[in-house]
Amino acid sequence: MSSTAQGHPGHAALVRLLGGRGLLTPEWRKVWEQVPRELFIPPKIWRQGPERCEPVIRDHDRLSLIYSDRPVVTQVDDGQEGGPGVATSSNSMPSMVAQMLHLLDVRDGDRVLEIGTATGYVAALLCERLGDERVLSIELAPELAEQARAHLRLAGYAPTLIVGDGGQGWPEAAPYDRLIATCALRHVPLDLMDQVRPGGVLVAPMAREFWSGAVVQLIVQDDGTASGHFRGGASYMPMRSHRLPAAVPVDQETPPRTAESSVDPRSLLTLGFALYGGARLPDVKLVHGETEGGVRVWLTDRAGSGAIADVGDPVWQYGPRDLWSEVEAAHAEYVDLGRPEPEAFGLTVSPQGERVWLVGPDQVIRPVSADTAEGG
Repeated sequence: MSSTAQGHPGHAALVRLLGGRGLLTPEWRKVWEQVPRELFIPPKIWRQGPERCEPVIRDHDRLSLIYSDRPVVTQVDDGQEGGPGVATSSNSMPSMVAQMLHLLDVRDGDRVLEIGTATGYVAALLCERLGDERVLSIELAPELAEQARAHLRLAGYAPTLIVGDGGQGWPEAAPYDRLIATCALRHVPLDLMDQVRPGGVLVAPMAREFWSGAVVQLIVQDDGTASGHFRGGASYMPMRSHRLPAAVPVDQETPPRTAESSVDPRSLLTLGFALYGGARLPDVKLVHGETEGGVRVWLTDRAGSGAIADVGDPVWQYGPRDLWSEVEAAHAEYVDLGRPEPEAFGLTVSPQGERVWLVGPDQVIRPVSADTAEGG
């Protein structure tokens, strides 16, 4: 381990910051003190900008970013030159890493599989906590895997590193006591769930069309299912095979319809409603952005319907469906339920599919289409 990096005042300050926010137990604090973030940052990095990633050139800016509670982008455009500057790999925000590791609830002797090695930083923290022989990590991109291997070697760690599809896990060494994904999943692959022993824990960020990102903590059951609560928001880059499909063009031939909205578009942007609305309308995509007047919300579906809503203005709706009306109805239901917090929602995964629920697994939130089918 580099004594220079370990002694950098920024490293100590970052650990103090995380500890002061209650994100590190005494045991994890000792781990973080031994694993400087700088050792896991490649020479070429970017800062996430409002529209594209910006290269970080100066040494002072570099160290300032590394020892802040912000993500460090380490790859854009899947490593291809001349792209739009979209982040495709990073060293995640330290506070988010600390929260995810806390949810993983590792115990002495546990064996952990990490999905998404990236820079190797999380693997190093797990090695420091559990020992090299109990940590396995899988990375799809060979160049990133090799880079992580070099980082880990420099820092003095030697977990088992695999180049492969994280969605398939690594069944050769299963079962695992814990599994953590450091890339966002659209769904939890059954292959991953099957590789965690009964009673084991799976922690993953998830992102769907309606969600801005949420972390789920699942406990694997004896019957092969897994169930658990959402544990707050998270913004992670998606696993390559779980990236959202390209948007379907909105139907421009049907004349648009305007309507007054009973819902402030900003009220749709809470994680609690995102989880509820996404369960009720799983085929609807919600995107939002800043405008000069405040916030704009776009809704689309996979058949060409769309809606645009600005704060204080009438809503424009396109295509055969009145998407805004459907979202308004779902939001009214959410309000009637008392605007439950994100942690009140949970997820059950089984060979029959995934079910989002509220309060308990027996209170499944059904898609609106299911209500329509029964009503018909």
